Amino acid sequence: MIRYEIQVTLVILTTMFRKYKIFIEKYISHNFVEWRIIKSKLKVEVFTKGETILHMGDVCQTLRFIDSGLARAYMISEEGKDYTWSIFFNDENAHMTNLFVVDYDSFLNQTPSSFNIEALEDSVLISIDYKDVQFLYDKLKKGERFGRLMSQEAYSYLHKQSIDRQIKTAEERFKDFMEKTPYLLEKVPQYHIATFLGMTPQYLSMLKKEMKLK
Repeated sequence: MIRYEIQVTLVILTTMFRKYKIFIEKYISHNFVEWRIIKSKLKVEVFTKGETILHMGDVCQTLRFIDSGLARAYMISEEGKDYTWSIFFNDENAHMTNLFVVDYDSFLNQTPSSFNIEALEDSVLISIDYKDVQFLYDKLKKGERFGRLMSQEAYSYLHKQSIDRQIKTAEERFKDFMEKTPYLLEKVPQYHIATFLGMTPQYLSMLKKEMKLK
C-alpha cells in the first residue's frame, strides 16, 4: 500500500484537486482567494481494493469525492445477504451521487450510517471533514449555495431512483444501466450489479445473454 500511495502522490502533485475544482465550477463560480480557502480544507485519501471506507453504524464524518477508482455502498440484511445500494465512479456518465462516496443522511444529520462502503478498486478520494464543510458554509456565501444545490440534486436523484426501483421492470432497469454505464459490467462483480438492479444474479446473466443475441 505504501508503494501505491507514493505512486499516486506523484501523479496527484501535478493535477492536485483538478477534477474536484472542475466539478465545483459546474455549480458556482469562485475567485482565486475563495478557491484557496476551499483547497486548504481538502485532503487526499488512498484506499486499496477491498478496503472499507465507511462501516455501517459509524457516523459519516467525511465527504469524499472520487478522483479515481471504484467503490460501492451496500447493506447486509438480517439473513446476512449483501445488497448494493450505490456504485461510485468518476467519468462523463457519473451523476453527482456517483461522485461522492458518502452516506448523505449520516453526513448531513451526523447519525449512524445505514450501510457500509468499500473500495472495488484502488481508489483516490478527495476528502473534507464535516466541521470544515460547516466552516465553508459560514465563511463563504457561495459555499452555502453549493451545499444547497448538492443537497437538492442528491435528493432529486435518490427520490427518482427509489421510484424507478418500484415501478420499472427488471428489464427496464437493466436497459437503463446498459445505456448509461455498460462498462461497469466488466468492472463490478455480477452479484453486486444484480442486487443494485434488484434482481438475482441468474436473471442478470439471462438478460446479458439475450442482449448478446440481439
